[in-house]
Amino acid sequence: MSLSRRFLSSRWLRAGLLLVPLVFGLLHAAGVWPLALVTQLDLLIDDARLRLSAPNLLDERIVIVDIDEPAMQQIGRWPWGRDRMAALTHELFVRQRAAVVGFDLVFAEADSSSALIELERLAAADSSLASRLPAWRNALDHDATFARALTGRAAVLGFHFTSDRGAHRSGSLPQPVFEPQALAGRPIRFTEWNGYSSNLDALAKAAPRAGFFNSLPDADGVVRSMPLLAMHAGRHFETLALAMFRAHTGQPQVQLGFPRERWLPADYSGLESVLLVQGDQRVAVPVDGRAAVRIPYRGAGGPRGGSFRYISAADLLQGRVPAGQLAGALVLVGSSAPGLFDIRATPVGQAYPGVEVHASLLSGLLDGRLPVQPDWSRGFEVAQLLVTMLAAALLLAGLRGGHQVLAMLGLGLALVGLNAWLYAARDLVLPLAASLVMLALVYAAAMSWGYLREGRSRRSLKRLFGTYVSPDRVREMARDPERYTMQAENRQLSVMFCDMRNFTQISETLSPLALRELVNRFFSAMTAVIAEHRGTLDKYIGDAIMAFWGAPLDDPLHAERAVRAALQMVRQLDPLNDVLRAQGLPPMGVGIGINTGLVCVGDMGSDARRSYTVMGDAVNLASRIEALTRHYGVDVLVGEATRQAAGDAFRWVEVDRVRVKGKQQFVTLFTPLPEAGQGILSSDDELRHWALALAAYRLQHWDDAQRHLQDLHSRFEASALSGLQRQLALRIQHFRLHPPPPGWDGSHSFETK
Repeated sequence: MSLSRRFLSSRWLRAGLLLVPLVFGLLHAAGVWPLALVTQLDLLIDDARLRLSAPNLLDERIVIVDIDEPAMQQIGRWPWGRDRMAALTHELFVRQRAAVVGFDLVFAEADSSSALIELERLAAADSSLASRLPAWRNALDHDATFARALTGRAAVLGFHFTSDRGAHRSGSLPQPVFEPQALAGRPIRFTEWNGYSSNLDALAKAAPRAGFFNSLPDADGVVRSMPLLAMHAGRHFETLALAMFRAHTGQPQVQLGFPRERWLPADYSGLESVLLVQGDQRVAVPVDGRAAVRIPYRGAGGPRGGSFRYISAADLLQGRVPAGQLAGALVLVGSSAPGLFDIRATPVGQAYPGVEVHASLLSGLLDGRLPVQPDWSRGFEVAQLLVTMLAAALLLAGLRGGHQVLAMLGLGLALVGLNAWLYAARDLVLPLAASLVMLALVYAAAMSWGYLREGRSRRSLKRLFGTYVSPDRVREMARDPERYTMQAENRQLSVMFCDMRNFTQISETLSPLALRELVNRFFSAMTAVIAEHRGTLDKYIGDAIMAFWGAPLDDPLHAERAVRAALQMVRQLDPLNDVLRAQGLPPMGVGIGINTGLVCVGDMGSDARRSYTVMGDAVNLASRIEALTRHYGVDVLVGEATRQAAGDAFRWVEVDRVRVKGKQQFVTLFTPLPEAGQGILSSDDELRHWALALAAYRLQHWDDAQRHLQDLHSRFEASALSGLQRQLALRIQHFRLHPPPPGWDGSHSFETK
């Protein structure tokens, strides 16, 4: 065996084919070597899971006031004057009685839409104008007007964090939601930005509640997550949706929740939840290690999406919305207009209004359902990979073929089902792609190994058994090559010897080439019959053939198949004899002996030459039985064991009880009669007379035996049993002159082959 072949057949290669995917999967899960393809596949799985679980129902608690294209056509291009925003705020709180109004907008620069700035410039040169300016200021200072509209109301402003080299900062940030000491010294990995763009001081003082509206796009640009809390300059701030939720629920205090497991170190940096504490009530919002959550999108976005009610800001400003329509609602003011560049790519739409992202998060907070990828997800993924690998290895080792496919599909479905249940019942976003990819790779590796091994096994089977059995049987063996080897073993088989008759006489009259052609035709015809009846060719012995049934493939019908093959081999002589007769040569005959018994079958021989063959007492007896076919004048003789194993599949004629050379016990011989339509068919009456003649012979009733033989000869002259009748008649004649010894039971002894 070559080095490469030994390597391919080694257990190390097989183990490597299974362990390599696991190693890569563990490196990915542990974050040592993230695999971009697996990460992207996990994101696609998350998106599909979200879309399948999205309710696609209208959340009537939240309303989006949309600064859309029609509003900008009717009111004017953006940005609007703060007087318009003040009027909109007044409409929402007073006439519509909204509970909370959040602005997905930032008011970082002073309003320049009024004439106040120009009047102030003119007043600097005109004292009379300067004296009247204070009376006009309240009406012309739109920022102040907007601030007054916000004062004392449940309004939540928005602001935007930035990260750049200059750490640009503008406007006023709200108060942080908790002090640094709340971290208890734990190095939490909050999302951090170094700059911000916030609201004017006057507006920030009028509406002290504010939240950032940054999201966390993944590497593919899709917004799936949003931090509930973020850090800037060591201070911690809340997102717009959380700020609105707190304003709606009585402004609970924000605290951090950490795991309580005793085995975790005190400085463990993992974050478990954000706690909203108000008196004795504590609401835990599960978060990941960055204090972020997955956004629970409700379905398709936009005014036509059906997840939230959209109202044009123009309709509110122009009084087209009946009073009280938004009573008790949480209102988000934002824009779905593409021109304002607040469109996001999300799992449920590539052009999703940014304001609806915050509405979806707010809806999840109200429902108490925010999917999250917990801090321990990596550990879960590692454990899942190990368990999946173990289960796959056990299933692949214990099953074969189509059962392996079903098992791998079942294991994959179990992983998907567990993942979906944890998402639906526990709001846990846990990784799945690595396990599925590893499972697919392990199965592919196992199948590749199986095909490689099967290919080698098939070639080995063809090499080992191709000269003994038919190609059809080699292909049948290739379905389960592990079962078939040439290792010697004891089996119950049926062995056949087939000898060519008149070969010497024919060979003397033919040239060597013509003789070779005749012998080849004979062997080809007989071998084809053996293969057709699922026999195994053992060898050619001069002008004889040796074959057996029941190995290498198990065959409970080995005796019956051997006998059927023998009868067909006799019929196959007809076309050969037609050729011989045409050449003026005597016809060819066969003598076939079959015996069934326990033999040793396997690869046997010397170091120079070996072959797949059978050995044993049953083989020797089959050879002796074949030699007796000439004596009894029949083409086929079988032993008693073959007769019993073949059962009633044939019409049997008892020939004699004999003791052959090397055997102490007598053996009863039988010959099968040809089936109907396949030669001379002996009648039941003929068989009855033969049985009577044989019984009388064994009782030494010579006259009765002779009389039955005469009846057979006169009534069935062209009988298939004529050779037996002649032999028995000679036997009777011999014993009339030389009586058998006392105790003789009708058997006959052959001390020569």
